Amino acid sequence: MEKQADSCTEKENILLVVLPLWGTQIPPLGISCLKDFLLRHGYPVKTVDANIRGELKDGFNHYLETLKNYIPDEKRGNFYNISHEVVHNHMMAHINTDSKNRAYIDLAREIIRKTFFTRLDDAQVRELNDILDAYYQKLETYFLQVLEQEKAAVLGISVYSSSLPSSLFAFRLTRERFPHIRTVMGGGVFTNQLAPGSVNLEFFLEKTRNYIDALFIGEGELLFLKYLNGELPAGQRVFTREDLKGETIDLSSTGRPDYRDYNLEYYQHLAAYGSRSCPIGCTFCSEILLWGKYRKRHVNEIAGELIRLNRAHDSQLFLMCDSLLNPIIKDLTHALSLADVSIYLDGYLRADKPVCSRENTFAWRRGGFYRARLGLESGSPRILEMMEKKITIPQVIEAVSSLAFAGIKTTTYWIMGYPGETEEDFLQTLDLIERLKDDIYEADCNPFHYYLTGQVGSNEWAEKNKIRLLYPEEAKDMLLTQTWHLDCEPSREVIYQRVNRFVRHCSRLGIPNPYSMYDIYRADERWKKLHQNAVPGLVDFEDKTTAINENKHIKSLISIQDSVSDSGDFDLD
Repeated sequence: MEKQADSCTEKENILLVVLPLWGTQIPPLGISCLKDFLLRHGYPVKTVDANIRGELKDGFNHYLETLKNYIPDEKRGNFYNISHEVVHNHMMAHINTDSKNRAYIDLAREIIRKTFFTRLDDAQVRELNDILDAYYQKLETYFLQVLEQEKAAVLGISVYSSSLPSSLFAFRLTRERFPHIRTVMGGGVFTNQLAPGSVNLEFFLEKTRNYIDALFIGEGELLFLKYLNGELPAGQRVFTREDLKGETIDLSSTGRPDYRDYNLEYYQHLAAYGSRSCPIGCTFCSEILLWGKYRKRHVNEIAGELIRLNRAHDSQLFLMCDSLLNPIIKDLTHALSLADVSIYLDGYLRADKPVCSRENTFAWRRGGFYRARLGLESGSPRILEMMEKKITIPQVIEAVSSLAFAGIKTTTYWIMGYPGETEEDFLQTLDLIERLKDDIYEADCNPFHYYLTGQVGSNEWAEKNKIRLLYPEEAKDMLLTQTWHLDCEPSREVIYQRVNRFVRHCSRLGIPNPYSMYDIYRADERWKKLHQNAVPGLVDFEDKTTAINENKHIKSLISIQDSVSDSGDFDLD
């Protein structure tokens, strides 16, 4: 491939896309930053988020609601989380075989049984198949229109586990109808199912050879640019940071979110980031393996970007997509507290010692910290130690209470069925949630998932336990990616029983896990009743004509904290 000319008019048009199923809480951050980076190097770029298309969202919702009706109430658990695994596998099988094939019907039934432990009959599976047929027909019509309109020479799709089937369908369609378009793939799917070095990736590469030209794993800006410039080896399909031969990208020179292609009314938040990778190394995580060494941008640079986006798009609410905000939260919120605009931040936080300080959480609240997403995972000290979380239960209690007293929403994430988790460990989790019930804004649980490669603990778990395929070997051609599980306690069925018990427990305590806007409104109203310093509700940000700046006036509430602590009403010992 010859290196492209420097003139923007002589360079190829690039189309960057995210396909369903991916959430619409934020516009796609990855391709929005990549667009800005490539524009700076002279490439015309268009970004498209297909997830906001009503006809495609309706197709997914129809599938989910139909499936939900087939599952008994007591087995639904955290339905809108765990159903994604079912949808992914069913959709993948659907595009790789005849939907009338007996083996396909049996596999679809098994996919549902292995998650919800409920047996569907053939008629029910066929109804779900018909819904998928209709969805793919709509996706084909829509995506052909996009390709015809954009006249792109290169199509890049950012792919996640839940969007892999739709993405492969779009890649195949592109190669069939527009064979001259070069096709490239990147995204978060390489952190788990298609982790580097996995047998899944090896098989995937062989099966997609005819319609995906190049795959970029990990940090993609420099690799994609070199690919477009013809500076990478011809004939090579997979590119990682090792192909940069030691060259790294300074985060201050990466792309900044360019949201001009989107109708931002469809999203609850805008998105930004201040760092890459993770400073910790929990055993079930894959961030470090994918991104390498933890790096962060200068706080003034991050604050300046948030202020620019606020002024450009009249948006005050931002989801920070960092793995953890702990290394930058103090300085970032301080910088924002001095700005002449109010910006509210939502992001992931570790329950470490600084979070236990109410002086800190009130300072962060004044700087616009809106919601803390806390990976608490378990109420068992033994399990937390096995996970290498490096936090204690007393820390968790103090951190959650400290955030809640400042009015910051506390979204808590929990993992059910970590290898070796006993019934006693699980009950300790339920006890902790009950103790913290009024300080937890939202409780979200997921079953533990094992991957052969990609997780910090993958090799250690494999050495200690037998590994078994979840679905038959002969289903490999339909699923393209295989799923493994550890043959150890707790069993898969017990894990999903604990998910169901967890959800029922939270429901009895009145702790929500909201999905719809109405559910979020109710959760916000509950939070306001529980905490006098509560942040504004999500619905309060819908009126873009009036800016919210109540965080700027919360300084005097520190004295309330002092008097309450003195009285002992909120003693955390």
